[in-house]
Amino acid sequence: MSHHGVGLRAVLRSAAFLSTGALAAALLTGCGSDDDVAKPLAAQDIDLVARNQVSDGGTLKWAVDDLPETLNTYQADADTGTTRVAQATLPAMFRMDATGRPVVNPAYLESAKVIETEPRQVVLYKLNQQAVWSDGREIGAADFVAQWRALSGKDSAYWTARNAGYDRIEKIERGANDLQVRVTFSRPYADWKSLFSPLYPKDVMGTPDAFNDGARRKLAISAGPFKVDKVDTIAQDIVLTRNPRWWGRPAKLNQIVLHTVPHDKRVGALADGTADLADLDPADAERIGLATSGKGGSSPLQGGGRTSLSTLRSWARAHGLDSADVKAGRTELAKAISEYLDQQTALKAYGVRKSLEPAYTQLALNGASGPLTDERVRRAVARALDRKEIARLVLTPLGLPAVPVGSHLALSGQPAYADDSGALGAQDTKAAQALLADAGWVAGGPVKEEKGQKAAGPESGREEKQEEKSDGGHDGEYIVGEDNKGDAGGKHLAEEGRHGGAAGAYAPKGTAAPAGAKAGPLAKDGKALTLRFVLPSGPGSDTLNTVATRISAMLDRLGIVTTITKVSDESYFKDHIAAGDFDLALYSWPSSAFPATDARPIYAKPLPGADGSVNVEQNYTRVGTDQVDQLFEQAATTLDEDEAKSLIRQADTRIWAAAGSIPLYQRPQLVGARKDLVNAGAFGFQTPVYEDMGFLKKGARVSASPSQG
Repeated sequence: MSHHGVGLRAVLRSAAFLSTGALAAALLTGCGSDDDVAKPLAAQDIDLVARNQVSDGGTLKWAVDDLPETLNTYQADADTGTTRVAQATLPAMFRMDATGRPVVNPAYLESAKVIETEPRQVVLYKLNQQAVWSDGREIGAADFVAQWRALSGKDSAYWTARNAGYDRIEKIERGANDLQVRVTFSRPYADWKSLFSPLYPKDVMGTPDAFNDGARRKLAISAGPFKVDKVDTIAQDIVLTRNPRWWGRPAKLNQIVLHTVPHDKRVGALADGTADLADLDPADAERIGLATSGKGGSSPLQGGGRTSLSTLRSWARAHGLDSADVKAGRTELAKAISEYLDQQTALKAYGVRKSLEPAYTQLALNGASGPLTDERVRRAVARALDRKEIARLVLTPLGLPAVPVGSHLALSGQPAYADDSGALGAQDTKAAQALLADAGWVAGGPVKEEKGQKAAGPESGREEKQEEKSDGGHDGEYIVGEDNKGDAGGKHLAEEGRHGGAAGAYAPKGTAAPAGAKAGPLAKDGKALTLRFVLPSGPGSDTLNTVATRISAMLDRLGIVTTITKVSDESYFKDHIAAGDFDLALYSWPSSAFPATDARPIYAKPLPGADGSVNVEQNYTRVGTDQVDQLFEQAATTLDEDEAKSLIRQADTRIWAAAGSIPLYQRPQLVGARKDLVNAGAFGFQTPVYEDMGFLKKGARVSASPSQG
């Protein structure tokens, strides 16, 4: 729910009662049946080979966004780098399979199941008898107890990001022997499989000081195929090496180096060999594809003759060179083109692995202030959107399935998934216009001019300070359709905080907005219906800009004016999304195998605090209802899986009807990888198997269906 992203274990997500009988009927019938559950829209894309075809040794250089601020996944500033370290070095009782379902991890568990339900739910974990920490101590009940106490929420000295599930545990005790752990719950908890993954040693969880500081920059004790060798703050690397105490299949690689590489430097890092594996933006993926296919175009510097500066600049623009290089003099430009061509030659050793991330991009509508406080206006905005067109805009050029996401709480292939968007209704301009008219917004009404008027959220007074020049040269506000500023320049992914998890949106750059008949501007009480669309401005934002421009054009047909405001990446999430300083925004949520637990904070009804503030948790749209909260609680409490799925789908239909957030499409997953790198790439839903990653032996070939030997 995981570039920039809002974390999902850290993560997640309604409104007033429906005002028409037709929508009420749709709400009651919106829950899908089991027949609605489809397979994942795209399979994982990794070269799977048997272990005996993988070379022993070598170092995998894996690009990450930043050096993690902490190695403790249960702290608020944990990110995707933190997660990768934990997956490679720590126990996880359950891991995700290719369809996003939790399955027992045999390296640590022989079994785990509910053995009692009355008078209390009891789960019995039977541990792998070989499972030991790197200091030689057996993994056991003491570690479970320490983690429960740290994360239960009862001791405020622990700086934890979440306690969901751990707060329902009544006691943990040793079972019939040291390899058994009995966990007794004070009240039923359906998502018990989400707990103790990862599991930290009692040395990390045992005291507040150890929890808060002990695992931020080091992890002295581990229990995975790898261990943390060092965190290099100078080189911005984390070096993982084989764990000599690992009892499972030995890691094929000697080392995995998580190397910090900004997104706009990823292609260069692959070309010069400082990265072997890296998430990519679409433009960079296209560039690698051209290099691999040999269709990158002939060099304008060939032949020895003097090529004109205008010819060089035309070639540079066509091949996506940086604007600064394009504007440079002939000598500098020729040097940049030569470097580009050298990189293209080096990139022939790489391929692009493509799948869909376990995350979706949404349009968020701020229901706390302005016109969007009216549910009818939010529903009108939602009904104006052609979500199929938006999905095609982003995914079709990448060769990925262009299917709009139909659920806030699961993705296609997961058990809880069903397309519940019928609770809101499909794109319908007339229905949207009727909703706006019912809310009092009429075309051609008088508009009073107000200097400095902003259509922003509760902290819009800080806006002047927050807006900064983007890396692409755009800044401040502009009205879509007034000039050519609305096209999709720049690049970026939605910044969604540092909780770990997923990132923003993608689309081909330069895609034009659709033509369509424009309605007269709408007004009410002397005010025009203007919505402020806040976007990030840094590298990687061209897709978000393209999607936002297309959405703005769809709203323009209704007479809704959108004012696009570009802000710095650093302030986008913290100062705008989380602070409520927006009307419309684009950002992503990761999906979860445990929506009753993980999605609840995203859609929980905001509650007033004792100090007068409002606790929105992660519900940045500020739209929620008691009924949705109750459905989440019921789903988290029932131990009947079918009933839990039904309750989740009921909650989803009500979230759709509230129109606080509109899922658009599942995020593409584009990964540049060395062609001889196997068992790694675009993983999709599945947890990576770190011990099997490596480089193909000379003479070996990739098998379609390997047996792991």
